[in-house]
Amino acid sequence: MNPLASRAYTYWFIVPAGIIYFVFFLFPTLMSFFFSMTWWSLTDWKFIGFDNFKMFLTEESLNIGFRNTIIYAVVTCSLKVILGLMLGVFLSSKLRTVGFIRSMVFFPSLLSTIAVGMAFMGMMHPSKGLINLTLKAIGIVGPDWLGDTRIALLSVALVDVWKGVGIATVIFIAGIMSIPRDYYEALMIDGGNAFQRFWNITLPLSRPAMNSVIILSFIGGLRSFDLIWAMTKGGPGFSTDLIASIIYKQYQAGFYGLSTAGNVILFLLVSALAFPLYVYLNRKEVNL
Repeated sequence: MNPLASRAYTYWFIVPAGIIYFVFFLFPTLMSFFFSMTWWSLTDWKFIGFDNFKMFLTEESLNIGFRNTIIYAVVTCSLKVILGLMLGVFLSSKLRTVGFIRSMVFFPSLLSTIAVGMAFMGMMHPSKGLINLTLKAIGIVGPDWLGDTRIALLSVALVDVWKGVGIATVIFIAGIMSIPRDYYEALMIDGGNAFQRFWNITLPLSRPAMNSVIILSFIGGLRSFDLIWAMTKGGPGFSTDLIASIIYKQYQAGFYGLSTAGNVILFLLVSALAFPLYVYLNRKEVNL
């Protein structure tokens, strides 16, 4: 077969995936950029330039939403990395019940986010919730987890960590199990203890898994919406409002062009923060 014909033949296999990618991702993305510069409804639209962006960036609650989004992303990402690594190391050992414990750790990741939010909203009720009733039984007065502006955002972040740490743990287990056993055997021959095995072998050589967890958790935190909306709807006040919840409130109010501009800004924000982080983490990666 002619080399050029052979190459063209192989490219035809990419066409179906390319069409799907264009129709469901690239085209909607381009249309979002366009409609972000319009006033639009379901039946009409009018081009207004960058007015939506100017209006969105002058929102009174945007500064609070931006700060909350960064705090939420950093807290959830950090805890998922730390707890996921600890659980990954523990569940990579030869335990008799390791399979059962792994399934229990991963199980919350399979649950609906809305269902988890509603369940924890009830459990965190200040007077009737299971958490405060348990604390009361041991003589501790529990706080208003979702009604106190000082801790409401942290309360939702902890629920997010509980739900998502299972995926982080699975990634860490895969990374740790891929480390050659020869390294551990060599360190044991030299008299290395458990901490030295972790610090000198497991931690540096599981960096690819850690990088994946950091990137996925950080982006997920920046884009988070469903759990916040299910538990607090951004309240009390604006104390748990994230950029995504502000955008949704604008959709609810009928400001479709304004909310589309907010989505574009959120997309640019995530890209501006995640891409440099990805490049930095890859430079620090240790190759086996």
